[in-house]
Amino acid sequence: MKIEGERVVLRAVQDEDVGVLEEILREPEVAAWWTPVDEFDEMLAIVLDGQVVGAIQYDEEDDEDYRHASIDIFLSARHHGRGLGTDSVRALARWLIRVRGHHRITIDPAVANTVAIRCYAKVGFKPVGTMREYERDPVSGEWRDGLLMDLLARELVD
Repeated sequence: MKIEGERVVLRAVQDEDVGVLEEILREPEVAAWWTPVDEFDEMLAIVLDGQVVGAIQYDEEDDEDYRHASIDIFLSARHHGRGLGTDSVRALARWLIRVRGHHRITIDPAVANTVAIRCYAKVGFKPVGTMREYERDPVSGEWRDGLLMDLLARELVD
């Protein structure tokens, strides 16, 4: 599978990508929000000009009464602030809506991750509510709040 954004390509993680992705996950700016990943099988590499710069993943709820998808992403700090996260999230959201037929997508950044929240809002995600003590902070081990955001198909900002 290959999904094209404006500037990035999303594709299956290959064996040679694993070391690069593990290095990215160790970057302090990324490790503040992500715990180490055991397997990259369910992720897509984010590729810019032939170089892996991060990964994005999705999960699908197939129960017809609750059908939706969710997204998670991490991007190397060297590429923060360049619109690549927005491009990646938009490309995957577009694919989940137009190809996979989802009407709703969720994403759940930490409340304190204001940069990620702004990125997701550019794609059309809207805050739904705060999930109190939602996840452990990977650095301190303390519980932190998460922000549930969702995007309805009709709200996707192309």
